[in-house]
Amino acid sequence: MRLSVGLKVTNSLSLTPQLQQAIRLLQLSSLELEQEVQIQLDSNPLLEKIEEIGTTESLSTLEPAENADLTTELNADHLPNDLPVDTEWDDIYTHQSTALGSPEYEEREDNRQVQHNLKEHILEQVNLLHFSNIDKLIAYCLVDSLDDKGFLDADLDEILFAVTRILQEMDSEEEVELDEIVVVLKHIQHLDPVGVGSRNLAECLMIQLESLNEKSPYVAEAKKLLKSYELLIANDLNKLLKQTGLSKEQLKSAVDLLKTLKPYPGLEFNQQESEYQVPDVVVAKKDLHWQVQLNPDVIPKLRINSFYSSMIRRADQSDDNVYLRNQMLEAKNFIKSVDERHKTLLKVATCIVEHQRAFLELGPEAMKPLVLRDVAEEVELHESTVSRVTTNKYMLTPRGLFELKYFFSSHVGTTAGGEASSTAIRAMIRKLVSNENPRKPLSDNIIAEMLKVEGIEVARRTVAKYRESLHIPSSSERKVLI
Repeated sequence: MRLSVGLKVTNSLSLTPQLQQAIRLLQLSSLELEQEVQIQLDSNPLLEKIEEIGTTESLSTLEPAENADLTTELNADHLPNDLPVDTEWDDIYTHQSTALGSPEYEEREDNRQVQHNLKEHILEQVNLLHFSNIDKLIAYCLVDSLDDKGFLDADLDEILFAVTRILQEMDSEEEVELDEIVVVLKHIQHLDPVGVGSRNLAECLMIQLESLNEKSPYVAEAKKLLKSYELLIANDLNKLLKQTGLSKEQLKSAVDLLKTLKPYPGLEFNQQESEYQVPDVVVAKKDLHWQVQLNPDVIPKLRINSFYSSMIRRADQSDDNVYLRNQMLEAKNFIKSVDERHKTLLKVATCIVEHQRAFLELGPEAMKPLVLRDVAEEVELHESTVSRVTTNKYMLTPRGLFELKYFFSSHVGTTAGGEASSTAIRAMIRKLVSNENPRKPLSDNIIAEMLKVEGIEVARRTVAKYRESLHIPSSSERKVLI
């Protein structure tokens, strides 16, 4: 084996830092792009944001003659005993009596409400009850076992074991029985919201019925229905009428009363912040033509700082000059990458609108089948680039705000030899279900046959898959008997 040194020429493909930055900016959402721009502004002194010029008053607008004497005295070695002032005591303080005078600023009570979660809300009420220390311990263990819906997510035996374990760790000789836990649980279930701490839905609704006035109409009938809870859920009308002894009118009124109750009392305390999406592209119809434009509110307006760029000297190789030159190059590349991102986004969005013009005119039922490859070939971009530019980007249309990915869907063959979009089929299924007779809901087989009449060839299992994706229950669950 002999070692030697030689030259070899090979071809390799590598991404430059500028191209890597451009690809990364493509997949950023508007919020992420704003954060990226702010990072670049903080790190690069040659990059600045174009902002609207405000009417701010500078110190140079002050009359120099007015401050000449004061500036001279302040700059002197020895300050005089009395400095010139432009106000008098009576200009600020009045001679009103302290008791009769009204305060300049009215003291207001802070009326802002602090949002509590369910457990904090229940514990505040527990602390107001006349519970012993043992009962409070039981109540804290019960409240700690509540789930987001307000139901008790533990068996009473587990609560008993937890309370006993805590008392042993505290070296307490107190003994707790299961009956004590049941009594404390009954107290908690009648706190606000009523029904919290229930073990199941039937118990929750029964507690809320018990809190109503007994003379309220159809309360007794509703309690009879809850005793036959399994039949009510199964929607078995004949057995329900026979077992409860109610008429159809009484049964319908009792069900209407149950619908007014809160099935999950804890959901109202879930602090779910609404997510507001800012559109990246705005589509509007003007003069019978659909126009596509970028949202100007999310487009960062950047430029090179003229002050620092003027300090760069051509032949100077000092460290400061090299730093400014490199920062200027990075700033130009970043502005170019952002501009390319916007051009690519506008190009892809325009292509989508051209393909889905029927959707904008008629609605989801007119959605055309479209895949990433179709758009990529038309705009002469790679499929992965189209995927990046349509991720987390939103389009505002007269029909609502949609993610760009929404306009891409698979296709299903038609009897005429054409193709139908899966999104359009879902919209047709939703429309058929919304117009059905609630006493005789459409089964998946019937929906498949109705779609076949419209020229769309789909199997029953495909209809079931689309129906489940729309969160539409089956025909037996949608059936309304009363």
